[in-house]
Amino acid sequence: MRQRSVFRRKLLRILVGIAIVGAAGAWAQANGYERAFPQSKATIEKALKEMQSGGRLPVLDGFATSTDRPLDRYQRGYYQAKFQVSAAPSGASVVRVSVQVTAWYTDPVASKSGYQLLPSNGRLETDLLDQLADQLAANAPQPNVPQPGTLQPSPAPPVTASAKPAAEPATTPEPTVSAPVPRLPDVKPYSSSLAQGLAGQEKIGPTSGANKPEEKDGGPLQTEVNSLEEILKNQARPKNLVAVKKSGTPVVASASLTAKTLFLASAHDEFEMLDFNRDWVHVRISGLSRGWIWRNSLEMPDSVPENDEPPTAAAVPTAAETFHVSREETAPFPGDWAPLRGMRVKIVSVENNDEHAKDSGPAFRLEFVKSVLDKDYAELAQKQQELAGIVVIFDSTDGGMIAATFATLQQWKAGTLSDAALWHQCFFDPPEIFSSPSSSGSE
Repeated sequence: MRQRSVFRRKLLRILVGIAIVGAAGAWAQANGYERAFPQSKATIEKALKEMQSGGRLPVLDGFATSTDRPLDRYQRGYYQAKFQVSAAPSGASVVRVSVQVTAWYTDPVASKSGYQLLPSNGRLETDLLDQLADQLAANAPQPNVPQPGTLQPSPAPPVTASAKPAAEPATTPEPTVSAPVPRLPDVKPYSSSLAQGLAGQEKIGPTSGANKPEEKDGGPLQTEVNSLEEILKNQARPKNLVAVKKSGTPVVASASLTAKTLFLASAHDEFEMLDFNRDWVHVRISGLSRGWIWRNSLEMPDSVPENDEPPTAAAVPTAAETFHVSREETAPFPGDWAPLRGMRVKIVSVENNDEHAKDSGPAFRLEFVKSVLDKDYAELAQKQQELAGIVVIFDSTDGGMIAATFATLQQWKAGTLSDAALWHQCFFDPPEIFSSPSSSGSE
């Protein structure tokens, strides 16, 4: 009987311990992550002001979680961190950080789309605490170490008990005045004008004789200034960077107009170019992450020619000279695309000017479709209650159809969508007709 009572008490202690651990984990998830630092509360708060507490996330995978919806339906992710600093009795501080992640959710039903709050998986909180530790280490005062070549004052001799201050006061030798050599900053290089000023100061300095000639050598300070200027002169900007022309440009998973969009890049964002072809550029996002960007949306390096195709003797016809609109009508959408399913649209039929001409390729098709969308947008805007979008159908052996909603065209005409972003929000049937063989590229 006594053994059974002891067993029950042990089992109760185990259950209470499990409950305490579970409660602590739930509290940490609800209130953020915390870490103790030896610095004071004032020092911590000063360092936090120098840190970035929010910004845009290139991808959501790895930073946030979603239990009911797939993460690939979210884009334009942002995070905002909140810090709470409390002082400990020992003079140290405890920092607690919590992060909120928001992203735009694209629902199959357009009216349900919008920004939503996603739970952080803890990686951002841990990274912010690590950044704070690095910031505190960088701001820590450095020990005062005497510079090489600096003369230190000689210590005074100790006063003995036999000394008689009244009759013979103890004489202390005069300390030698140290003259430390000026140090150059580690990160701020001197400009040429400052270097000239330093050289001038050394030339007009006091001399021991009236007729002493000026020294041609500026000394060790001038030598180090010249060395820094030579380093800056030889620094070169990497030649394999590409820059995004317009905000909202999609970075996609593969070289295809129907590929999954990883995220939308902002204007002037720069990426390292790994490879390119006529239509696409393969870029490094960060670390091992890779992506593809429509070539027309990028500013290419000067070393890359604008047209990498070999020149031909015959003049190449334009898209307007290759196709013409043969028929326009209003009818229900002739496909099974959710945004236009069952809705009335404007259908534009397009034919080749020369039926026996060689296939012009997807670039010409897209260029002609863009001109049709641009021309017919005004009519669609006047009839937006009746028409939900535009469909362009190519009446040829290869065929092909492109559809766009009025909402997408409205953003494109307003300038919030680039041409590449426009194509990634259109419907292609079949997709391979509008992707050139060279678009596959090397992974």
